[in-house]
Amino acid sequence: MDRAQLPLNALRAFEAAARHLNFTRAAIELCVSQGAVSHQVAQLERRLDTRLFHRLPRGLALTDEGRTLVPVLAEMFDRVAAALDQYGEGHVREPLKIGVVGTFASGWLLPRLDAFARAHPSIDLRISTNNNRVDLAAEALDFAIRFGDGAWHGTHSEPLLAAPMAPACTPAIAAQLTAPLDLVHQRLLRSYRPDEWSRWFDAAGVPGPILRGPVFDSSALMASAAAAGLGVALLPPVMFARELAAGLLVQPFSVEVDVGRYWLTRLISRPEFNAMRRFREWLMEEMAGFNAA
Repeated sequence: MDRAQLPLNALRAFEAAARHLNFTRAAIELCVSQGAVSHQVAQLERRLDTRLFHRLPRGLALTDEGRTLVPVLAEMFDRVAAALDQYGEGHVREPLKIGVVGTFASGWLLPRLDAFARAHPSIDLRISTNNNRVDLAAEALDFAIRFGDGAWHGTHSEPLLAAPMAPACTPAIAAQLTAPLDLVHQRLLRSYRPDEWSRWFDAAGVPGPILRGPVFDSSALMASAAAAGLGVALLPPVMFARELAAGLLVQPFSVEVDVGRYWLTRLISRPEFNAMRRFREWLMEEMAGFNAA
């Protein structure tokens, strides 16, 4: 079939009718008459020399040929819509997909997103959050902001922010704590990284207890549990400055332990395009100001 003469209106009419299995509802969606939709589908069937629908007394049923064509058209129209969404306000919007560990997203990035959007209106930023387990390739991410030591296979990592850990709890629990050893009598909330509490007790110079508290896969969720009085969490205070300032959480001891930091990562095999470069430059500039303050 000549691409220059593809019956696009007929293809659109067929795709809508296939979703609704009804010419009338398809016509309402497309803002045309029922007769126009029926005519367009019939025209497409003649062009393909193939029946796409069984006409039934109360609607339509797809033939095997029709069922084969539907997903192809649905993907095509979705891709066209996604491409058109990049245009607006006189410029092309570049999509940029970023995976962000949830604690960093809520504790640092979210309050600054409006400033980024105003500075870079042509970048269509798409953010997904995770619990630090992320697959850049499988999730088709341009960047991932994650916590750890920066050593991820096949990944280029740039350090963003040190985030040492310290105990945090409600003021009521903090009133019961006069020395680090008092923590052995409290419920200690744990992350999926099993050695954090033992490393903190080593830094505090006291023997740690056998841990039996609940395990969380998110520091943000663990902070909520601590604020609810469910125990003492080991958290990066820099990410929970608002909760600490509001008195929802208290840091009872000044001892902190460094178990990792936040990194901006991308696949080594991923070439850096314009939107990636602009986001990285903005992020590094913001982070430099934050670290200096």
